[in-house]
Amino acid sequence: MAGETKDLQSDQRTPRGTLSIRTLCLPADTNQYGDIFGGWLVGQMDIAGGIFASTIAGGRCATVAIDAMTFKQSVSVGDVMCIYADLIRIGTTSISVHVEAWVLRRNQAPRFLVTEGKFVYVALADDRRPRKIVADALERR
Repeated sequence: MAGETKDLQSDQRTPRGTLSIRTLCLPADTNQYGDIFGGWLVGQMDIAGGIFASTIAGGRCATVAIDAMTFKQSVSVGDVMCIYADLIRIGTTSISVHVEAWVLRRNQAPRFLVTEGKFVYVALADDRRPRKIVADALERR
């Protein structure tokens, strides 16, 4: 990517999946330069993916893996973070979810993609052990 000057805000893609959460980026979530911490952003994406996975699984889920995170642009205080989730795969006990974080920069259009990744969740029973995901899980989508 060195030497490239691509305007990331000109990306004409649209969000993949359904809106899971929307939140405002606040000063408490920044580093000394005023950029939102990557860890905070990953945490918000995990929450959004977890909500999505729990809906599909019909109950409690826990994160077991985060794979292929790609950060495309920094996020600033005052940005509105819109996080979308989309089903990749349902396994016997696990659900793979594609999660994208899009930003409305100080409520100006158009929104643009800032990061995306693959999150894997396992469905849990009351005893906190993996449980099978029932066949009608797709109907809950």
